[in-house]
Amino acid sequence: MVMLEQIKIIDSHHHLWDLSKFEYPWMPAEEGILRRNYLPSDLEPYILDIGVGGTIVVQADQTIGESEFLLLTASQTSWIYGVVAWVDVRDHNVGNTLDKLLATGPLVGIRHQVEDEVDDDWLIRVETLEGLKEVAKRGLVFDVLVKPRQLKHIKVLSEAVSDLRMVIDHMAKPAIAEGILQPWSEDIANAASYENVYCKVSGLVTEADHTGWSTKDLRPFVNHARDVFGIDRLMWGSDWPVCLLASTYKGVFDAAVNSIGNMDLVDSQRFFEGTAKEAYSLDKVC
Repeated sequence: MVMLEQIKIIDSHHHLWDLSKFEYPWMPAEEGILRRNYLPSDLEPYILDIGVGGTIVVQADQTIGESEFLLLTASQTSWIYGVVAWVDVRDHNVGNTLDKLLATGPLVGIRHQVEDEVDDDWLIRVETLEGLKEVAKRGLVFDVLVKPRQLKHIKVLSEAVSDLRMVIDHMAKPAIAEGILQPWSEDIANAASYENVYCKVSGLVTEADHTGWSTKDLRPFVNHARDVFGIDRLMWGSDWPVCLLASTYKGVFDAAVNSIGNMDLVDSQRFFEGTAKEAYSLDKVC
């Protein structure tokens, strides 16, 4: 492994939230490690500790209010390079909404929590595809938050909106705790066959046994992702603070380093920096 001090690391996936402003309906109702505020001042010591130069903050509440909050926060935080926000992509005025958000702050992508949709075909409905065409027109990324059963729709989406760059979050959440590779391995390989699709090595420790995971549990899944995407379309993300359910910020970083396999300087720069810069068009800010 090369010296990571030579690389300007980008954390391509973390969250921020303020419980006094937004509800986060996915979050457990009981008091716990997630049900508290997480703001830039909470994350900054950890990114400085491992040498992260910049980050991408990703939506956690499906409201325009949270999108505006994240964009304003990013505008006031030098190390937040971009925001993956939420919009209702099925709204016929989505283009106007995107333009307003672009004028508010460093919008680089859009995400919808597809994994929670009752309709497993949500991604390929006509209204969804039409909205994602507006996302693509503005050069924005679509972060794909799906479970393995929904990966089959990447084919339809890629062919229907061919100029849309997509980033699969958390490697589509494979069954790491159970150690089951199929059918995820085949479906993620099919998704990787489309060159407009990237993938985040993120959110894996929370798909493993929270109290008993080790790098060896992650390695078969990460190695397969590397095989099918190549280093050129993989990027690292912490999924902080969700990752705190199973590890620390540095623990998640170390897990990625130890599971991705041997990399030279070029590979390391790509995985920890270059892929995120390319996918999210960050050249102007970093």
